[in-house]
Amino acid sequence: MLRTNKLVLTSLFIACGLLLPLAFHTFGMGGRTFLPMHIPVFMGGLLLGWLPGFIIGALTPLLSCLLTGMPPLIPSLPMMIVELALFGLVAGYLYCDKRQNIYLALISAMVAGRLGAAFVLLLFSDMLGIHLHPLTYVAAAFMTGIVGVIGQFVFIPPLVKRLEKFLRTEALK
Repeated sequence: MLRTNKLVLTSLFIACGLLLPLAFHTFGMGGRTFLPMHIPVFMGGLLLGWLPGFIIGALTPLLSCLLTGMPPLIPSLPMMIVELALFGLVAGYLYCDKRQNIYLALISAMVAGRLGAAFVLLLFSDMLGIHLHPLTYVAAAFMTGIVGVIGQFVFIPPLVKRLEKFLRTEALK
């Protein structure tokens, strides 16, 4: 894929990462339950590779915080930046570079991201004002977002496969 195309698609996934949570909140669907910001990060990593995935994951929550106030600067933003950056990086590395199964890449990225968020919590819990054991935080975040996680497993892999096919077809034109 051309660098220009990757840059445009990276920007598009960041924009989707800003707009999807707004749409979910507008219709009263909780972001913590459905995890709409995660979808473009995973898709960007899986389609574009580890570096664009990392960039999408790191910039999306930061820009969303600056533009909309969601996620809140403290305590959520630092954990979400690390979590989503790892989502994009691990998904892209395993799927694009290592040619792993898309579901394995997706679940590995989910685990890595949650562990990254737990690590941030462990290091900065006093500063962030969260006094939870990091594993309790991970378990609670997973249980709250189980609907979103299931949706990600159901919708992201087939959507990525279709987009890959479309992008290959367009590249041949």
